[in-house]
Amino acid sequence: MPNQTFPNNVPTLNHRLMALYGLPHLTHSMVLLPLVLFIPSYYADDLALPLASVGMAIAISRLLDVFTDPIMGILSDRWHTRWGRRKPWLVLGTPLLVLSTWMVFVPGGKVSVVYLFIWTSLLFLSFDIFDLPYKAWGAELSTDYKERSRVAAWREAFGASGHIFFLLILMVMGFLGYHGNREQLLVIALIICICLPLFVALAVSKVPERPPEQLNGPSHLGWSGMKLVFRNQAFIRTLIALVLFGTGLVIQATLHKMVLKHIVGRSELFSSMILAETFTSLVVLPAWVWLSDRIGKHRALTFAGAWVGLWGLALPLVGHGDIELYVTLIVFRGSSLAAIIFLSNSIAADVIDHDTVASGHQRTGFYFSLWGMAIKMAIGLGVFLGTTLPSLYGFEPSAASHSGATEFALMRIYGWLPCSIMLLAFPLLWNYPITREKQQELRAQIEARRK
Repeated sequence: MPNQTFPNNVPTLNHRLMALYGLPHLTHSMVLLPLVLFIPSYYADDLALPLASVGMAIAISRLLDVFTDPIMGILSDRWHTRWGRRKPWLVLGTPLLVLSTWMVFVPGGKVSVVYLFIWTSLLFLSFDIFDLPYKAWGAELSTDYKERSRVAAWREAFGASGHIFFLLILMVMGFLGYHGNREQLLVIALIICICLPLFVALAVSKVPERPPEQLNGPSHLGWSGMKLVFRNQAFIRTLIALVLFGTGLVIQATLHKMVLKHIVGRSELFSSMILAETFTSLVVLPAWVWLSDRIGKHRALTFAGAWVGLWGLALPLVGHGDIELYVTLIVFRGSSLAAIIFLSNSIAADVIDHDTVASGHQRTGFYFSLWGMAIKMAIGLGVFLGTTLPSLYGFEPSAASHSGATEFALMRIYGWLPCSIMLLAFPLLWNYPITREKQQELRAQIEARRK
């Protein structure tokens, strides 16, 4: 650790340590994308399994997270070893994640729906074993209000870079004539299986893990600890804001391809458009860090959500052939996506300080498991609204043509509905109870009561 300190004697992290911590997310972030973009069509088209059964197998395996997330969060909080609470789970989860990724992406011999269900269930389980302790470790790396934003920003910068790398691979393989799911999944699986263990080894060996914080005084776990969770107003506000932001973003993500195909008429530009959006989000990330330092994380997050929503207001102006207008709106809209993720995670670390004072224990893993469940609920709600509402207005993707009224309804759902949902988070976050000054007070109480 460097010897530089903040005024409150909290040791700082240099950029090298933050980068080493974020490095595993470069490939870790690539695991779930193919499950959405490739696996359903690969198993249905290439491997001749019934499409409905493929979708059901993946959906049911994902529902198991409702049970595994809180269990994983509690275990990572309570499993104390000489190597720390978080690192052993990454070491355990990495080989399981590598194995299950390979078995899902590169199945050998004859496969069945049961095969897909078993291995996708193990993939989601191993992802949780890795992901929850990894994020909890990052939230605990620093106790400083501003520095927590930088830790989360480094991780999300690597995550965005992983998405860019993923899209570039697809584009290069397409240019070389490799358009099949099998070849693309094989290359992605090789990159994940080779690079992830290496990156995890570097992070675990070079980046420190802080000892858990246990306080003198009253201690609350079990049912009394659960009651504290729901009395934590900062947590409740963050939870609701995450659901609102996530739902709005997923509605638009669900409809991207439909809009490109049926409204703009250029579906082949999907990968290039998402690449441009992700790259822009990565480039402007330092500006959002700067803004959060000036006005506070909660208000910067409010602006980031409002930024996405307000650009969505113009989306119904897009018509047939308006590719320049459409891509411009999407790129500007997406310039705050990475900011929403890193600011949410940074604020989450401050919320956990509040709980540590109240409960006497640092329950980072448990809290992140609850936020993870909220995000998954938002994904499900967003997909449901993004697919159900257009059909209620008569839009069917399989139809040969669509009326102007139906297309306009689709674009209103695509642009205006997410904006309305995300702006509901504004009053929850603008006067958020944990400011920088409040967080410093919480840290002073924690340091005064530490055993």
